[in-house]
Amino acid sequence: MASSKKKKQQQQQKQLSAWRFLFGGCLGSAGASGTGNSKVRPGPRTPPPPTTPPPSSPAPSAGLQQRLSVTDVMSTCSDQDLSVSLVGSNLHVFTVGELKAATQGFVDSNFLGEGGFGPVYRGAVAEGAKPGLAAQQIAVKLWDPEGTQGHKEWLSEVIFLGQLRHPNLVKLVGYCSEEEHRLLVYEYMPKGSLENHLFKKFPPVLSWSTRLNIAVGAAKGLAFLHDAEKPVIYRDFKTSNILLDPDYEAKLSDFGLAKDGPEGDDTHVSTRVMGTHGYAAPEYILTGHLTAKSDVYSFGVVLLEILSGRRAVDKTRPSREQNLVDHMRSWLKDPQKLGRVMDPELEGNYSHAAAHRAALVAYQCLSGSPKNRPDMSKVVEDLEPLLTVADDAPLDELPAATVAQGDREQKERARRRDGDRREKVRQEKIARSPKRAVPRRRAPGQSQEFWEWHMPAQGKA
Repeated sequence: MASSKKKKQQQQQKQLSAWRFLFGGCLGSAGASGTGNSKVRPGPRTPPPPTTPPPSSPAPSAGLQQRLSVTDVMSTCSDQDLSVSLVGSNLHVFTVGELKAATQGFVDSNFLGEGGFGPVYRGAVAEGAKPGLAAQQIAVKLWDPEGTQGHKEWLSEVIFLGQLRHPNLVKLVGYCSEEEHRLLVYEYMPKGSLENHLFKKFPPVLSWSTRLNIAVGAAKGLAFLHDAEKPVIYRDFKTSNILLDPDYEAKLSDFGLAKDGPEGDDTHVSTRVMGTHGYAAPEYILTGHLTAKSDVYSFGVVLLEILSGRRAVDKTRPSREQNLVDHMRSWLKDPQKLGRVMDPELEGNYSHAAAHRAALVAYQCLSGSPKNRPDMSKVVEDLEPLLTVADDAPLDELPAATVAQGDREQKERARRRDGDRREKVRQEKIARSPKRAVPRRRAPGQSQEFWEWHMPAQGKA
């Protein structure tokens, strides 16, 4: 018994040593004193101990393979004791005063937008403001205490983007954790979000080639997260979280709701159902079981928005057209109905062959059965060649794999037809239950409806 206890203590000490290397401030003061502090303060930036130099040109996935997970960090450090420094991650620790100066006091003229975490302001840092930090424009996100997200989402953002590096992920420059303040500092993305360009009619109208390139870039970002040794499920994929650089290259932002994916024999992650109305996969809403295929469904919604120029949910339209997926999914596989899907703003200036193939990809991603959805790596494989399809290319026949999938779906629908009545009765019972899903109030100032579904007997987020 004593030997087992001693072995457990040695394992815990070994784990703590590893955390001290990467999270020096987190485990330094609190771990030594054993006394908690109700306020979270940034830890000192100390150089990491000598280690083997990193390769000069690491592979894109190298940053993920040895990364620390949010779950591991949460289990080691309590919120009261946490003081994140992320030594060796190239993140810069800012003070509130420094970021206030960088944004000219968070003036209205520098306001960029607002989401579930809080408002975002444009700013600039001068050369030498921080050791190793070049002069650049930045975007500073402030925590809104009345918003739908808080310290946990802030910490998730820092841990994920502090370790993940990919051309299609936005770069986190640094952060601030000073008393009750929580701020995040990103590279500035001058073209804003895909949402603004698609729905707020920022001139000019996005061309077909630009839309397709954005879709491919976003797909590559998701594929990078899903294919890692420690996979990541994004969980909040939507147009407002796809930012555009000066060349309209897509970068995924806002990792506050991201989750470490299942590993080993696990098939899913059980969590509270959170996300934006219209983007969440149906099986995730129903069960709280989160998988990479949940992200694939969300990608299908965004791809349909890119094709159609219409929002996932639009309450201003007739009731039968308010939910974009319900209204248009069946049209995506029919080349004769492609004109009903495509954005009128494009005025027909697109490759019909490429648009039809992209519509088929969206159709597959939006399958009601997760097992029938492709992996994101397959989505990239299918979409990327469309970038070079000429406008006058002939409309090829459907790929055999697509035809086979359509046949499987038809047979599956036929098998389930007899069970529809039982399913309807079950759903009615759920609807009458006092514990049925109830939407949470929307945070003030948000551009999209953000919901948290309260599910009975589900795990924690």
